[in-house]
Amino acid sequence: MAVERILKDEASEEKGERARMASFIGAMAIADLVKTTLGPKGMDKILQSTGRGREVTVTNDGATILKSLHIDNPAAKVLVDISKVQDDEVGDGTTSVVVLAGELLREAEKLVAAKIHPMTIIAGYRMAAECARNALLQKVMDNKEDPEKFKSDLMKIAMTTLSSKILSQDKEHFAKLAVDAVMRLKGSTNLESIQIIKKPGGSLKDSFLDEGFILDKKIGIGQPKRIENAKILVANTAMDTDKVKIYGARVRVDSMSKVAEIEGAEKEKMREKVQKIIAHGINCFVNRQLIYNFPEELFADAGILAIEHADFDGIERLALVTGGEIASTFDNPESVKLGHCKLIEEIMIGEDKLIHFSGVELGQACTIVLRGASHHVLDEAERSLHDALCVLSQTVNDSRVLLGGGWPEMVMSKDVDELARKTPGKKSHAIEAFSRALVAIPTIISDNAGLDSAELIAQLRAEHQKEGCTAGIDVISGSVGDMAQRGISEAFKVKQAVLLSATEAAEMILRVDEIITCAPRRREDRM
Repeated sequence: MAVERILKDEASEEKGERARMASFIGAMAIADLVKTTLGPKGMDKILQSTGRGREVTVTNDGATILKSLHIDNPAAKVLVDISKVQDDEVGDGTTSVVVLAGELLREAEKLVAAKIHPMTIIAGYRMAAECARNALLQKVMDNKEDPEKFKSDLMKIAMTTLSSKILSQDKEHFAKLAVDAVMRLKGSTNLESIQIIKKPGGSLKDSFLDEGFILDKKIGIGQPKRIENAKILVANTAMDTDKVKIYGARVRVDSMSKVAEIEGAEKEKMREKVQKIIAHGINCFVNRQLIYNFPEELFADAGILAIEHADFDGIERLALVTGGEIASTFDNPESVKLGHCKLIEEIMIGEDKLIHFSGVELGQACTIVLRGASHHVLDEAERSLHDALCVLSQTVNDSRVLLGGGWPEMVMSKDVDELARKTPGKKSHAIEAFSRALVAIPTIISDNAGLDSAELIAQLRAEHQKEGCTAGIDVISGSVGDMAQRGISEAFKVKQAVLLSATEAAEMILRVDEIITCAPRRREDRM
């Protein structure tokens, strides 16, 4: 037993077969968890936190579900990571990537049981992934040259992305919002300048896109309610020094008049600061921090609109959008960059008043205002819209488009199968397995819609033997349908990311042959 003592007490290790089993099982469990959210008929999950507020999230965004789980299984964590990366990189396909990786491991488990070495499986998977990617590359469509066609491609992609989300009821409306917003970006993928404001009330159909920028704040009392040709100073500075506020300061005075003097001095300091700010020749002052009554009065007297306590996201974005910079000192006005916009006015959305900046410097900026029944609906709507915006902005850069609805998977699996027939040796088993894993995605899409997947996939496979076939699963009519007619498209970039990430993750988990768990650290007794 001397060998056992290498590891510290209570550290455990699992070797070979058991370690592999543990990692396969963990990864497949995670894949099964998000599997039901795939496709247009996918279901949502309710996540309830154990924290104080017991907050509830209702979502079917793969990355959001997995981010919220506390997972112990190391292999499962690998899958959570790929879904996060997929979310950051292309924004959509977070569920698909996990499901595909899970299916690859499910197939690999059978191969390992059949005494095929993991390295052989990995080599086969590599070849298969390469082949699948080439199969897609041969079939992509690119309409960059024809703006009309390209715009309709974008609309289709947006509608396809949204069809598996909460917004599927009004997907045309939201696809149009998303496409308009992204077209304004003129090819930049910086989604910062698209702001999403959520206001409960109304129904999702009442959401709209507004040009310019909306700040979720009210205009102060006695301030001008609308300003044309605004010069805006965006600042992050304390405007609340009309009281003695030095921490722990004690001032001894012998009469009340001395207190008044101190307060007078404070007020003078404040007045000087305000005058310095006014000297910039501005007519709108936005501050991240509070503005006390006294400086607010001074601003109002000077006819300057003062907005206090603008939230940080809001203010950074406002500076970006109006072309200004956030200032914190005002001694030399020439070095401060002011923001500009044509009109500032107060608008009402639902019950709330907001401040609307229109005609801003950064022409591509816009705000999407989401309305909906409750916070949960709005949060989920925002996540769905975010997916659509990400995919669209990526597609504007890389305009290659594929059909959707399980069509790409069938195309890939057909080519991968052919590769398996040509490949000698044990690798061919792995390549075949890869093709089966790809077919699992359309299978799951049809299972989630309550259709007979075996029947449909068999039909699909037969269809795909024909040249130039555009068949995929049409969940709405519950049969094999023509994806080109239905206008179901996906971005090539998303599909490629799903394929490559899933393969790499599966590969990583396959390489595992030992899991070592450290003993938890103990506190020493402090007696």
